Formats: sequence, C-alpha cells, structure tokens
Amino acid sequence: MIKQSKLLAVFLGVTMACLVLSASIAAPILCRPFYYAHIEAFELEAYMGLEEGEIRRAYDEMMDFCTGLTDEFSTGVLRWSESGRAHFVDVKKLFLLDLWVLGISGALLIADGVFRSRRRLQPYRFWGRGPGFWAAAGLGGVFSVIGLLAATDFSRAFVIFHTLFFPGKTNWLFDWRTDPIILILPEEFFCNCAILIAALLLLWCGILIAVDLWMGRMMRPRCGR
Repeated sequence: MIKQSKLLAVFLGVTMACLVLSASIAAPILCRPFYYAHIEAFELEAYMGLEEGEIRRAYDEMMDFCTGLTDEFSTGVLRWSESGRAHFVDVKKLFLLDLWVLGISGALLIADGVFRSRRRLQPYRFWGRGPGFWAAAGLGGVFSVIGLLAATDFSRAFVIFHTLFFPGKTNWLFDWRTDPIILILPEEFFCNCAILIAALLLLWCGILIAVDLWMGRMMRPRCGR
C-alpha cells in the first residue's frame, strides 16, 4: 500500500522551488554566449575602443573568478581597483551560493525519487494539488509581482537589489576611471539578465502547474473506482 506524507510534500515543494529559482538565476551566469550577443548589440567595440576578443576576455576572466573557476581576479586588458575587486568577491559568494543551491536541490530530488520507489511513499496532495503545483504557484506569484514592480522602474529596482544583497557597502557604485569593467556591463545588460531569469522561472512554473493538472486528471478515474 502506498502511503502519503504531508512532510514529504512540503519538503518537495520547497526543494522544487529552490531548484527552479537557482536554475533560472544560473542561466545568465553560466551561458556566456548570452553576454557575447550583447557586444555587437550595444556596440561595445566602438564605445570601448577594443576588439570583441578583448571584451570577451575581460568578461570571461571576471566570470571565471565569480564562478570559482579561479582564485585570481583579472579583467583582461582593463585595469581594476581593490574596491572593484572587493565587490566581485561579494558577487562570487552569491554566485557560488546559487550554484550550490542548484546542485543540492537537484541531488535531493533525484535522491527522493530513489527513496520513494523503495518505500512506496508519495507526497500528500494538499487540496488535490501536488508539491510541484504549490511550488510553482508560490514562486511564480511572488516573482510576477517583483517583475511588475521592477518593470516600472528598473534603475530603482537595481539600486534596491544591491542595497539588500550588499548591505552597508557602496563599492558596487563603480568609478569607470578606476574600474572600466563597468563600461562593458551596462545597466541594460543586467535588465536583460533579469528578463531572462523571469522568463525561465515563469516557464518552469507553467510546466510544473501543467504537469500537476495533468496528473490530477490521470488520478481521478482511479479515485472513482
């Protein structure tokens, strides 16, 4: 006989939400061609007086540091200050936290599948909906509101984000004369990153809800027998 567990349902809901959120955030972090596409779109070669390869190298070396691929901070041919480096140290902590959450939540869901197949245990369906539905509904609802607020004034949202995640620090306010790396990272690029994250997050939330609704329909005939 298959048992239903409310605790398992809550655990899976939280884990799925963490996986969807961290995976969506990881997309612009790990997909470097997403940034490369902006070089020509923003005419950064003409603006910076650099070749595309030099801009890519500056970005790649900065991202190698922020994603933990190297402990040595560098930005290609662009100079940098200790204040600028200190900010990227903080960014590195956030990036690695997201990647750890992504890896751990993914591993937990795989382990859950193995565990449940052996114990014949299923998550409880609160109000007829599974953990995937509630994870998607909660996450999608929250970020839809955040997205709408950010869309009205992204510059303000950008400041609020840095104030929340880098409390008491102002080194994220770069001086382009000492840290010209900021010139190849215009605010419009971060806006597009936010759009990508929101789009992926809402896409996965939609998939989770659709799958849960389909599973609910599949279970109804069995319940009626």
